[in-house]
Amino acid sequence: MTTVREFRVAVTVADFDAALKLYRDTFGMPLVESWDTQEGRGAVLELPRATLELLDVEHSHWVDESEVGRRLGQHVRFALEVEDVVAAGREVSEAGPEPVAPVAHTPWGHLNLRMKTTDGMQLTLFQT
Repeated sequence: MTTVREFRVAVTVADFDAALKLYRDTFGMPLVESWDTQEGRGAVLELPRATLELLDVEHSHWVDESEVGRRLGQHVRFALEVEDVVAAGREVSEAGPEPVAPVAHTPWGHLNLRMKTTDGMQLTLFQT
């Protein structure tokens, strides 16, 4: 068995400054390293705790229906647990992402808010 020591998700963004502001400043993810070279810019941010959630297509559609009321069909979505979904939604909106639907009470007992960044990444803010 191969043991994973770090799970890193690499996301290509059109607006690097906006993405860095959202994840570092709005969500408070500490900057581990960054670079600004002739070949481009990049940054590594530390996550507080990460899990990998795998869903089959049918379950993913059910989650979309539960959170948004319709299928969205994204292959990747970031789910971020927050203390207060409504307050976090307001703060995150100020950084650029927009709600896809109103806050939803999910069948699994969470309060969720699906949002979309200017680059198209879907975020689910959730409160347990």
